[in-house]
Amino acid sequence: MISKIYSAQVSLLKATIIEVEADIGKGIRSFAIVGLPDKAIEEAKDRIGAAIKNSSIKSPLQGNRKIVVSLAPADIKKEGPVFDLAIAISQLVAGGIIAFNPEGKLFLGELALSGDLRPVKGILAIVEEAKKKGFKEIYLPIANAKEAALIKDVDVYGFKNLKAVVQHINEKQDPESLPKKRIERQPETCIEYKDASFVADMEDILGQESAKRGLEIAAAGGHNLAMFGPPGTGKTMLAKAIPGILPRLNFDHILEVTAIYSIAGLLNEELITSPPFRSPHHTSSYVSLVGGGTWPKPGEITLAHRGVLFLDEFPEFDKRVIESLRQPLEDRVINVARAKGSVAFPANFILVAAMNPCPCGNRGNPSKECVCSQNSIMNYQRKISGPIIDRIDIWVEVPQVDYKKLSDNSTKGESSKMVKNRVLKARRIQQQRFKDAKKINTNSDISPKDLDKYAPMAPRAAQILTSSAERLGLSARAYHRIIKLSRTIADLDGADQISEKHIFEALQYRPRS
Repeated sequence: MISKIYSAQVSLLKATIIEVEADIGKGIRSFAIVGLPDKAIEEAKDRIGAAIKNSSIKSPLQGNRKIVVSLAPADIKKEGPVFDLAIAISQLVAGGIIAFNPEGKLFLGELALSGDLRPVKGILAIVEEAKKKGFKEIYLPIANAKEAALIKDVDVYGFKNLKAVVQHINEKQDPESLPKKRIERQPETCIEYKDASFVADMEDILGQESAKRGLEIAAAGGHNLAMFGPPGTGKTMLAKAIPGILPRLNFDHILEVTAIYSIAGLLNEELITSPPFRSPHHTSSYVSLVGGGTWPKPGEITLAHRGVLFLDEFPEFDKRVIESLRQPLEDRVINVARAKGSVAFPANFILVAAMNPCPCGNRGNPSKECVCSQNSIMNYQRKISGPIIDRIDIWVEVPQVDYKKLSDNSTKGESSKMVKNRVLKARRIQQQRFKDAKKINTNSDISPKDLDKYAPMAPRAAQILTSSAERLGLSARAYHRIIKLSRTIADLDGADQISEKHIFEALQYRPRS
């Protein structure tokens, strides 16, 4: 008897529906799985056999019977234990132990030897794909059920073990599907959103008003930011304060980010509602940041999608890693091509970089002598190429703070909550501005051809920008980025049009040669 059950797997960042067919016939007792399975799937026959026995379910392999399980399409490599439940059910159907109509039903989950169901990765992406393919019911481990229930118009059934699944099928009971997670599309009214956990509050950082202003503008418009200055002046602390002033993710972005983390196996909670903050060490490899491997997997750049990628000690990263930022900073995606496949990973993030003026960090410090040779300084600075400098909108200096300010609590500035309120106000202005635009969420996303439409300038402001660009020798990219940055500054100011003062402030954030 032949049976066909449906399951799915995640490959790269996409889900693929897989047909699990089983055939039981007479012959020497054996169990074979075909269809390019990996080692974890080949070992499933032992897990499934033990799970069926320990669940007190009659085995379909009585006497001299052989079973062949086919995973189709046969030309796609299958990976991981996600097919365990589907293989077990197909085997039981082929053996006549259970009977039901499998159309519109998807089975997912890893089986323990006891028959318990263990959670698997990438559930959110799988359920989204299943919905597109017309599946109406999803059967999976109870630990994955709440994540799957985020998707509307699909009934999600969570089970603790194989025995419960079989009982449900045999007795034709219809347990209530899990209620859909109550997440409103408007963050302001959503009671289930969690505040971002962050290390520093803006008011805890004494002085550095220019850098704080840069952080506020970066958060308001989604602009890239670089901070430079001597060691110990607060660059890292400033970067760690940015999650506290960023808006929470909207519903669509929650699903997008949560799906990425689920696929990567990094989902430690039901869903991610705050922008991710990734801070890889400067010794991180090229593949760990960009993504890749034999079968390409997302790296830190993709894990920072819709959030912040903080690169401390920026010039200390391998030059190949730094140069790999060119495409994601411009196109908001990163293309990874390998011998066994290529993929475009999403990479729409805010880059926050921190760096010293030289290897020892004391160049330009009036109280400490720089011990670096001119050659080492030049090599250090060459690590950051012109194209990368062009793609960073805001360059702010973080100088030494007066020691008197460090012990004077009266010099505390605004809290992160106060700054966040202004950021939210600017974001709401942008939300209204781009309500009819596709793929534009913040001012940093505006394409050059749309600048006249979304970032109108006063005649005097346009004249100042043109003359300054000629004097400074700005590239076309830098010219357009100044306009977008000015648009964000104007939004924080509540102005409909970019004026001279907005252009002047944007120009001061360009790096000095």
